Amino acid sequence: MRDVELLGALSAIEVGLTITTADESIRKIFEPYSPSIEERIQTLGKLHSAGLRTYAMIAPLLSKPEGLVTLLSGKVDCVFIDRMNYHYADWVYRKYGLEYAMTDNFFTPKKTELVGALKGRDTLSIAVLIHVPLTYKAPTTGSTIASIPTFLCFFFFDDSF
Repeated sequence: MRDVELLGALSAIEVGLTITTADESIRKIFEPYSPSIEERIQTLGKLHSAGLRTYAMIAPLLSKPEGLVTLLSGKVDCVFIDRMNYHYADWVYRKYGLEYAMTDNFFTPKKTELVGALKGRDTLSIAVLIHVPLTYKAPTTGSTIASIPTFLCFFFFDDSF
């Protein structure tokens, strides 16, 4: 917060924070050394009140994110929603019985619920990140040259969504 004036002097600046859940006990499992949800929300609110464009990145979308809609209201200009896309934390999900939160059966309805709840709030835009695997093939032989795990496509929704 000490740099608010410096950030405000920049014309095209956006400041964002990742908030993966509204449940502090879930946050402590996945991000034990990170600031609390309340601290992050307060920081976004102060930055937004200072006239800075702010966003929240709900990613990876973890269990119990519903409360974020109310918590973020009036504090962000944009919300990004994304799923778990890496697997080095799979053991954490298994250890705490949260495997369901890694599935499409969790992400798709939760994403739809969050987008619906955010729509009509004072959030200007919502982006759901879609991951598309990319593979580059040699033009002449068709053999794989390189494979990139994911490519981000941003779909922004405004009031017409």
